[in-house]
Amino acid sequence: MFSEITQTHYVVLFIAILFISGVITTKFSARLGVPALVLFIGIGMLIGSDALGIVYFNNAWMAQIIGVFALIIILFEGGLQTDWPTLRPIIKPALSLATLGVFITTLLVAVAAKYILAIDWELALLFGAIVGSTDAAAVFAVLKDQPIQKRIGATLEAESGSNDPMAVFLTVSMIEWITNPATNALLLVLTFFLQMGLGLLLGYLFGKLTVAALNRINLDSSGLYPLFAIAFALLTYGITASLNGSGLLAVYILAIIIGNADIAYRYSVFRFSEGFAWMMQILMFVILGLLVFPSDLFTWEIILQGLAVSVVLIAIARPVAVFISTFKMNFKAKELLFLSWAGLKGAVPIVLATFPLLADVTGSQQIFNVVFFVVLTSCLIQGTTIPVLAKKLALFGPKKTPPMHTLELISLGKANAEMVEYQIDSDHGVIGKTLNDIPFPDDTLVNGIIRDGQLITPSGDTYIHSGDLLYILTSRKTKKSLKKLLDSKA
Repeated sequence: MFSEITQTHYVVLFIAILFISGVITTKFSARLGVPALVLFIGIGMLIGSDALGIVYFNNAWMAQIIGVFALIIILFEGGLQTDWPTLRPIIKPALSLATLGVFITTLLVAVAAKYILAIDWELALLFGAIVGSTDAAAVFAVLKDQPIQKRIGATLEAESGSNDPMAVFLTVSMIEWITNPATNALLLVLTFFLQMGLGLLLGYLFGKLTVAALNRINLDSSGLYPLFAIAFALLTYGITASLNGSGLLAVYILAIIIGNADIAYRYSVFRFSEGFAWMMQILMFVILGLLVFPSDLFTWEIILQGLAVSVVLIAIARPVAVFISTFKMNFKAKELLFLSWAGLKGAVPIVLATFPLLADVTGSQQIFNVVFFVVLTSCLIQGTTIPVLAKKLALFGPKKTPPMHTLELISLGKANAEMVEYQIDSDHGVIGKTLNDIPFPDDTLVNGIIRDGQLITPSGDTYIHSGDLLYILTSRKTKKSLKKLLDSKA
């Protein structure tokens, strides 16, 4: 009994060290210009059996479960941060990239894989399907703090958030075809439309249901609202996937609806989801790092095959897919070049590479190792150079100015009121006016202003400056009119 308790202590200590290392790693990744996910994978490989030998892990099934769970949380958080007015104009190119683009990439990579890996066409197409999509976790992480022009950044984020279902469908279909050659191709095509249709429909319905539930339920603790929202994301995935729909697409649609609605305890929901998404990223990439054995990965055969496939994927397949998928959609050449380069690979291909392992497909271990190497190559080469390329191509927009202050925002559910945080940009119409001059709606009070790092207690004669961060107490019924007033341009 005592030895079991002692072992439990070691497990808790190990998990604590793991997460502390992951958090500190994000700081180093920013300074080194290396995506944090690469360092997370590195931690997993370091503590695995081939290096320090602290943890022996080869359970592909468990890695797949953790990976899918993490992707649900990451997609949910990414969807919450997606601004619908920015997303609406780029839906067409994003969906084209997420479907036609993935299909073209799959075919071109399959041709390369056929001859580079010396495998048959079925396995080559399976390999192409696994690496065909951009990765939401990688794209969200790399673009999060970069002031990429809104249209380009939104296109990449929407593509990465919606193309996972296409990659999952192609991968599962190829495994079905390999394990059961009598599979009906027409039935697979119909299944695709069924999955996407159910994903869109159920994501929308559950999104509306979640917004209504968050606003109408009156929980005793504000800390329960973020858990309630996360539970709906998991419920949406579970029900949609059980009905043979695309659970990941449903979660992304659900999150977009929640993120663009007025919900109770909005700030708490957003901050909790962001922290939870980081935790799941750390866990997922460390687990995926544990799953691979460096002695199998870093052989000359895998290195040469992985580099060759990476060159084809980065320099040929992705650019061709981007240029064809966005034909006559009003993108400039430099924008298409950036979209081509920013097609990052990450957790999704590695998680998908566990599917053939679990299905016991012949050659699946070779596919897994090469896919893993391709992901590392993509993150190290593309992930580290995205900001540099954006700067060279003059694709940086206005600098992102996230709030630097931790004045807690609350949603006063019982009082039907909210504390709103609002950043004043240089083109806002209220700049230069006093609070008395601004026709605020009834039941609205400016409680505080953060300016140049200082807290200002406002009065009616206080002028509004560019860059001010306002904290405004308002009733829910006047929140829309308040936002309309503050959004008015000079």
